Amino acid sequence: MPIERFQIRVSEEVLEDLKYRLDHVRWPDPLEGSDWERGTDQGYLRSLVTYWREQFDWRAREAELNRLSHFRCNVDGIDVHFVHERGKGPNPQPIILTHGWPDSFVRYEKIIPMLTDPARYGGNPEDSFDVIVPSVPGFGFSNGLKRAGVNNAYVAELWAKLMTEHLGYPKFAAAGGDVGSGVTRYLAFNHPELLTGIHLTDIGIIRNLLAVQDKSGLTEEELLYIKNTSKWMADEGGYMSIQSTKPQTLAYGLNDSPVGLAAWIIEKFHAWSDCKGDLRNSYSEDELLTNIMIYWVTNTVGSTANIYYENTHSLPPLGRIEVPTGIAIFPGDVALPPREWADRNLNITRWTTMPRGGHFTAMEDPAPLAEDIREFFRALRG
Repeated sequence: MPIERFQIRVSEEVLEDLKYRLDHVRWPDPLEGSDWERGTDQGYLRSLVTYWREQFDWRAREAELNRLSHFRCNVDGIDVHFVHERGKGPNPQPIILTHGWPDSFVRYEKIIPMLTDPARYGGNPEDSFDVIVPSVPGFGFSNGLKRAGVNNAYVAELWAKLMTEHLGYPKFAAAGGDVGSGVTRYLAFNHPELLTGIHLTDIGIIRNLLAVQDKSGLTEEELLYIKNTSKWMADEGGYMSIQSTKPQTLAYGLNDSPVGLAAWIIEKFHAWSDCKGDLRNSYSEDELLTNIMIYWVTNTVGSTANIYYENTHSLPPLGRIEVPTGIAIFPGDVALPPREWADRNLNITRWTTMPRGGHFTAMEDPAPLAEDIREFFRALRG
């Protein structure tokens, strides 16, 4: 299908069903003093659900989201939803931003105007971008997956076609985090001729480094990465194990219970953000619930979990990336990559260690990230 305008419009039937479910929650018995150490804290979750039932206004948030320019088009049989906002400078550079899990295209809602209109935020209009933010297939308003094999590499191929064949950009920039980091790296590895550069906020779990048997040639930083990441996976990686092996089983429960879905997502925002133990330090209830609602109203939590299965079972190997690469490291993120490994595997031309921020920094604290993206790509324009 050709590119078509798209508006978010959730039916009243879906909202009424959600209200009923929120009014009839069957809560588990709380464990005294457990706080967040065994999963989502029930006291916080009850408070969030009360706000969801009594104060959260989806229609208001829906209207705010619809101020963005939404589109859909069919790419290789998949209806891809994307935001496309034009830059306001003299020569905007196209950039595609890819989100991850358990977030959505709203990860980049705050940063879009900072990139399209830098002058409005004290920047140089010559640093402006045309910003494209797609929903990964199976996430949000891109249609659910009916086929196997939709992994990071497959999504990268869709993005190459979206940007060149459908949007007409012969060359473009790319950036992302989480799943978006993997998609962006495959895009750069398989289509270096299309990319001016890539910007990443993480490198994911470096599994080939964790699997090294002879560690005698590794640096101290790499050895520390193996130690810290192995402990993190043992303590915090349960979600990854089940989504990589039995995502369908998980989907039945999360797809049926909005509170179960919220608990599954909120735990990650709490653990992976630089919120100092209190989510209110980084996000409003409206921001958190808008992201959760994207999962609920689109009925996609199962297909979003499935990308972990595909990335575990069908992802091809990835070699060294020669495209100029900028990396911004945030202290509240997980599995911070060792610089030596990164230098061997990517053509890093800018490495920034940020003073604050976490895994979802485009939501949490977007201004420093926007500035880093503008500075990195400034030298690559033209």
